[in-house]
Amino acid sequence: MKLLSRLPRLLRRTLLVFVLVVAALAAWIAFDLLRPHSTDIRRFDPEEVARLDTAMWRSYYSRERVKLFRQLGQLLRRQYGFSYWRSQTVAYRAARSAFVFKDGSSRADYERALPDLVRFYSDIRSASTSDFDVERAAQLELEWWIVHRERARHAPGDLERALAAAAAEVYRVAPERLVRGRRVVAQRETAARQLTRQRVGADRCLRPADQRDVGV
Repeated sequence: MKLLSRLPRLLRRTLLVFVLVVAALAAWIAFDLLRPHSTDIRRFDPEEVARLDTAMWRSYYSRERVKLFRQLGQLLRRQYGFSYWRSQTVAYRAARSAFVFKDGSSRADYERALPDLVRFYSDIRSASTSDFDVERAAQLELEWWIVHRERARHAPGDLERALAAAAAEVYRVAPERLVRGRRVVAQRETAARQLTRQRVGADRCLRPADQRDVGV
């Protein structure tokens, strides 16, 4: 206190304002993360989700980590009612799992993304008004990522079925009802991949994971 009293008045006021701002920010973050929140994840704007989904695929293929993180946060806030800081933490886990997977080259590598996927789906489940199996949802999510990465080894329709199985677990519907919609998702992903391939053009200096993803 003696040291503080010796400081010039303007500096003391500046320090006080800084401390108050930090305390207010910490209180806001704590309240935002700890307050109860529930949402019906089955209610969303399909056109807006489709737009963001395509944009996120482009960010993923272009290796724009921060952009993908921002888009995920936007999706969680606008479509699923997540608060700002909660959306940031959940989006971080989703984005990190995506790029851990992207840098992999084998199933063992890909499975390193699973812990973040489990945490991501755990956060979604804690906010959802409908129940689903977190571990199974995360595993099915990872599985369709692998089918997509290794699509040349799979029969036609395997990707759509894997996508449908993952969505069916989360939304608690029969996979057969979702196959057609998941086919549209796969088509959007293909369009995003082709656009990224055009953007990289003659650049052959891509990392191996990027080459596998965009088909270069």
